[in-house]
Amino acid sequence: MRIVSLLPAATDILAVLGFGDALVGRTHECDWPPATVAGVPVVTRAEFDGDRLTSREISLAVGGAAHRGSSLYTLDTDRMAELAPELVLTQDLCDVCAVSYTGVSEAVRLLDGGPRVLSLEPRTLPEVLDCLEQVGAVLGVPERAARVTADLRARLDRVAASVAGRPSPRVVAVEWLDPLWPAGHWVPEQIAVAGGEALLARPGEHTRPMEWTAVLEARPEVLLVLPCGFPPERTERELHLLTGLPGWADLPAVRDGRVWVLDGPAHFNRPGPRVVRGAEVLAHVLHGVTSGEPVTAAEARPVPTARPQGTDGPVGG
Repeated sequence: MRIVSLLPAATDILAVLGFGDALVGRTHECDWPPATVAGVPVVTRAEFDGDRLTSREISLAVGGAAHRGSSLYTLDTDRMAELAPELVLTQDLCDVCAVSYTGVSEAVRLLDGGPRVLSLEPRTLPEVLDCLEQVGAVLGVPERAARVTADLRARLDRVAASVAGRPSPRVVAVEWLDPLWPAGHWVPEQIAVAGGEALLARPGEHTRPMEWTAVLEARPEVLLVLPCGFPPERTERELHLLTGLPGWADLPAVRDGRVWVLDGPAHFNRPGPRVVRGAEVLAHVLHGVTSGEPVTAAEARPVPTARPQGTDGPVGG
């Protein structure tokens, strides 16, 4: 089967199901697994240079709070036609995160052979895992998909067991810095599995920008900074957008050295199998326990202005 993935999480799903070799086209943001995406033609491009823009400028470019993203990305329909996919994986959850479903549908109608379009729209942690079985069924490997998802669920159970009985710290997760945006959808559930109490967003919620006063009033004991699409190094360059706000030093999370920069694209922003690793990372961040592989500084690092605590491993050492 020839597959074009228009969603980084879908590319990850293909890889864990053993269909990486079937990938003939991908987005410019599909970067995982590196060995799978290397050499695969790119069929999208962004209409703005995110590397050169600030968080505020990016937000304005994508339409601000309205999330009007239908023209943010260009789909190379000529290249798509050359690749002749039989299956196109896309999403209809957020136009800011990928090519819009409407745009994909219109493009596919122009292709010979009428490839099948599968839209993945998970909003919660269980729905993220269900997507693996959904893709597995379409690919004709439902048993394989069931085994993979069973393993992922077992890992989540082990995370929950590793933190059972511990006090649940109050947690705010920030998905965008300017304007300030709380992390919704599956992130509150990741926090809960790892033994925390998520504030300012509910499971499955598609959030909106919030005022800084909401964070001050919530008084989080842990603050997670995981901007959508930003690797940790990029996030650290814009941390002043948080640390310069009035009342920053008075937050319990700041006073106790429990502010963390996390790898959002790897483990929190994308609804793929690596969200399970995100829960494992959070178990270490929130409780200093290890579930799965030891957490590295590439996955989670304390904010330099805070006093790191609970770093009894390779993180922050």
